[in-house]
Amino acid sequence: MANLNTLSQYVKDSWKELHHVSWPTKTEIKKHTILVIAISLGLAIFLGLCDYVITLGLDKIIIK
Repeated sequence: MANLNTLSQYVKDSWKELHHVSWPTKTEIKKHTILVIAISLGLAIFLGLCDYVITLGLDKIIIK
């Protein structure tokens, strides 16, 4: 029974804390989502180019 009271108190306290959270607005969520996607694509392109250049360099070294 003590575990049930502890669990109940935990849920109540957690619910109270959720009311203190400052949730982002829809505009902030959209901006941050676009930013994450743009950074991810930029990093993917950069790493792809680095891989391509390194592969070309190694091919020239290994073949010659």
